[in-house]
Amino acid sequence: MNLNDSNFYLYAAANYNSVYYDEEEFNEELKRFKYLKRLFTRYHESSILKERLILNHLITLYNVFDYKAVTRMLFLKIEERHWQILKTFLVYLSYMPDMLYDIGKHEIIRSSDIVIDANIVNILRNL
Repeated sequence: MNLNDSNFYLYAAANYNSVYYDEEEFNEELKRFKYLKRLFTRYHESSILKERLILNHLITLYNVFDYKAVTRMLFLKIEERHWQILKTFLVYLSYMPDMLYDIGKHEIIRSSDIVIDANIVNILRNL
């Protein structure tokens, strides 16, 4: 299944792992994608990195959605120019797969094609 913006909400709902499904809570969890986009943009534009907040959002997403599904959703919702930021955090958390399939306009996304951010690596090493 090709994951895109038009089927994102249904895909997210199908892969939501909450025991008590509450639509309001579900929508709050989806806002974490937006928060991550803002945090990555802030880092990209001003080099201000809120690494603990980013880690908190990522860990929470991985706790409430299926592991493979949330990775696909992240690569759909995070702009390609920020993938190296995303990949660096996912490698740190051991969540980065070798390949992802059928996300937006991409047939295959190879992890090896995305460079990690050395500055973020240094920051994460010190946590």
